[in-house]
Amino acid sequence: MKTSRRDFLATSIAAGATLAATRAHAAPAAAKDGAREYYDLRCYHLKADTRLKASAARGPVESYLEKAFLPALAKRGVRNVGVFTELKVDKQKATSEPIADSPVWVLIPYASLDTYVGVSAELNADATVQAAGAAYLNAEKASPAYERVDSWLLRAFRSMPRMEIPAFSKSRAPGRVFEMRDYESHSELKALSKMAMFDDGETQLMRDLGMSPVFFGQALSGPNLPHLRYITSGPDLATHLAGWKKFGPDPRWQKMKDDPRYAGNTSRNTARFVAPLACSEI
Repeated sequence: MKTSRRDFLATSIAAGATLAATRAHAAPAAAKDGAREYYDLRCYHLKADTRLKASAARGPVESYLEKAFLPALAKRGVRNVGVFTELKVDKQKATSEPIADSPVWVLIPYASLDTYVGVSAELNADATVQAAGAAYLNAEKASPAYERVDSWLLRAFRSMPRMEIPAFSKSRAPGRVFEMRDYESHSELKALSKMAMFDDGETQLMRDLGMSPVFFGQALSGPNLPHLRYITSGPDLATHLAGWKKFGPDPRWQKMKDDPRYAGNTSRNTARFVAPLACSEI
């Protein structure tokens, strides 16, 4: 059968539109070998301040994350999302207890910036999310679900281009603990110097000592720039603390910290111990 040029063009355009629609709804591909992930790190503050007259209960945020947010991310191919609350730790006794009014921290890995933008922009516009998260999304102005939400966009380090989830986390060991640190620097160049210190050996040293690092990220946007952030972990608090005790005296670390290339590259070090909530995927 002879096909006219007009019919050929119409068929081609329709096929192209169908293919584009299919791609738009397909799950994002995983990061290619060597490609660096991006991370959206969120902090849902629940402690009373300027919006809240009394600290908010954790239930609405946690329910939204479990029933609406995480399933919607998984539907879009975004998995291994961490959800945590903070712990008060006694390092001498190797004990911990929950912190009242703790914020809820959420770590979301994305294979690319395009995935981050696309998923973030459409998520809460999804009717399924709106239905599953109705109580949270429709909170009254007089009683918000949170005080505020902080968010950081981070890029994975060369030395750990993708998140590494330890075996005890995959098996959901009940006592597993995570320590999140952010290192601020007084200038952008010094921040790059500290990042290079990890890439040149500090990341691998943590692996070698069994400190189970999960991710390292350069903060591209968000509060308190410039800084980097990372998480180490352990199957239990005692094991995790023992790893840090081995780190300090290790000759490889001693050599790095005395290297003039890395001098004065950190102005502030903030450490937070966090424990996963039941809905956390790591």
